[in-house]
Amino acid sequence: MGCLNRGYILRLLLFTVKFAWCFYPRDQLDDRTTSWHQEGSGNPRVRRSLGSEVLSGTDDGTCTPLMAFSDILRKDTYPATFDASSELSLVWVGDESGIILVLTTFRLPLIIISYGQSKLYRSDDYGKTYQEITDLIKNTYIRTEFGMGLGPENSGRVVLVGEVSGGSHGGRIFRSSDYAKTFVQTELPFHPLRPVSYSPEDPTCLLLISIHYELWISRNFGETWKLIHESVCAAKWQIKMSVCFKAHLSGAVWSLTMKITNDFGQTFKVLKDHVHSFGLWGRFLLASVMEEDRLKRKIYVSQDHGDTWNVAQLPSVTQEQFYSVLAANDNLIFIHVDDGDTGCGTIYTSDDRGIVYSKSLERHLYTKTGGETDFTNVTSLHGVFITSVLGEDNSVHSVISFDQGGEWNHIRKPENAECDSTTKDNEKCSLHIHGQYSISQKLAVPLPPMSEPNAVGIIIAHGSVGDAVSVASPSVYLSDNGGYSWNRILDGPHHYAILDSGGLIMAVEQRDVPIGTINWLAHSTDPEAPSDGCVLGYKERYLRLRKSSVCQNGRDYLVSSQPESCVCTLDDYMCDFGYFRKENESTCEEQPEFQGHELELCIYGEEEKLKTNGYRKIPGDKCTGGVNPTRQEMDMKKKCPNDVQTKMQDNTASSVPVILSVVVVLIVAVAAAFFIIKKYVCGGR
Repeated sequence: MGCLNRGYILRLLLFTVKFAWCFYPRDQLDDRTTSWHQEGSGNPRVRRSLGSEVLSGTDDGTCTPLMAFSDILRKDTYPATFDASSELSLVWVGDESGIILVLTTFRLPLIIISYGQSKLYRSDDYGKTYQEITDLIKNTYIRTEFGMGLGPENSGRVVLVGEVSGGSHGGRIFRSSDYAKTFVQTELPFHPLRPVSYSPEDPTCLLLISIHYELWISRNFGETWKLIHESVCAAKWQIKMSVCFKAHLSGAVWSLTMKITNDFGQTFKVLKDHVHSFGLWGRFLLASVMEEDRLKRKIYVSQDHGDTWNVAQLPSVTQEQFYSVLAANDNLIFIHVDDGDTGCGTIYTSDDRGIVYSKSLERHLYTKTGGETDFTNVTSLHGVFITSVLGEDNSVHSVISFDQGGEWNHIRKPENAECDSTTKDNEKCSLHIHGQYSISQKLAVPLPPMSEPNAVGIIIAHGSVGDAVSVASPSVYLSDNGGYSWNRILDGPHHYAILDSGGLIMAVEQRDVPIGTINWLAHSTDPEAPSDGCVLGYKERYLRLRKSSVCQNGRDYLVSSQPESCVCTLDDYMCDFGYFRKENESTCEEQPEFQGHELELCIYGEEEKLKTNGYRKIPGDKCTGGVNPTRQEMDMKKKCPNDVQTKMQDNTASSVPVILSVVVVLIVAVAAAFFIIKKYVCGGR
């Protein structure tokens, strides 16, 4: 239920789906895994917990006897009714403003045209009450696919994109800079194709691409617009108010070029030609560039916004294959390289420069047709990623990494869950997570895995337990330690949300009917071991609510940790360029195709030779001392071979005899002409 967090949109098909709303404290999600505390054979008791924000308390701030959870929720539940519609969109306007906008839309396709209707509602008390404000947008139909564009952070800015009929030459937007109290109607000289893009540095600067692929920019929050370039496929804001975009080149040859403007379209600088796609991830700017034969592509990486580029040390891909950046941070990049028409590929992870890559995971599930992958960045704990691999029999299996892709393992079977009936070996059955691939296959999975940065260690997801992902109705599983252990908490598909910084889990059962704190060590698996909790070279200790607490963290809650450095072990290293780890093994082996060959790299245009024992430190790892495998990149003091120059030299060398022959023929012809002119034209003089 991303709608309960700022910037997310919840769309419910109200005509076909009916939801039963249920709120659960984290330890009350399933009576089979309850954490109610019992002593002897007596009745269950609930622990008292501090937190006067939730319950009426005494003057000293301690809690009075707890009410039943249902009574608490009934007291603080405020129902809202909206007009019947086919879709409903809900957004927060600012993190702490209390402002919520709800847009309901109804569209009825007729024989030639279609009839559409929108209604807009606003709440300024965190959703307790709503007021209809449709008259502020003059009853205009707001586009459902990207109708509500919110400004960054707490800017209070909202842009609503309307749909204008009657053969209008342009579109219409409604602009608000006061948290949707008032709107200003503005006519556009074009029809928008994609959502409005705000500059992260100045929310008054906007970008829009028209249906005719024109790039328009506004520097006064949409009041006036300027066309700065035509034939633009994609555009992104960069730092210092620069705009990076991909444009068609005119002419008979189909080609794309990547340009940048630092002065709002006055001048342009070409960054790369023959660009297939590009993207900006943190400090890394990546471009997929077609080679001269137009049959293969390579990845180019820049850390200075396109001033200099390096070729990523990755396999080239053909027109039938693709690259995909799965995730990136300031330390490293995850890139999927398609293996061909197999539905899977290989994940590579970069060094801290984004240039040298090594294998992280083979047979990574990534469909070619729809582009679905289960790759999930667990934002509630550093370094944790979950994804799926494709078995030789086309079965789907879930794997998890706790060290940014250095090593992948199967997800441990929950203690309160049984292996399904299709399991062949109970010793090998594990938890498998339903992600985007399951959703694309129309399984009963309403949401992919969910985590929140401020809910430390919490992951909630649909899954099944067995040899592989099951097509049967899934259960809901929860981990509160970043994926090391899981519990089954609900049967059947549910919508869910993580509230109050992890202090409360909300679940919504989907029915297909007609209309306290504790000191917690992250990554802890063996409390007796000295290195327990050491991942990426350090330990992190957090304070968070006890499972049985019904107190609130509150809106001002900030996650704080106590980092502690660890001694280096092999777990702090990933396989180096030319090496890989087999599944469930910790040692790195040399890739067969590199055996017996020197490892040569091209870095910043200079050829370098790599001497390695097969390991390189994981980017972002902060360990000290301990194991330190030797690794050296030696500058060969020569430029990298350039394919174009090499071809030109080869062509020049092969054409020397031809050139000499042509020169000889010309000399003979000139001499013969001179002789004829001298003898017959000039009378022999």
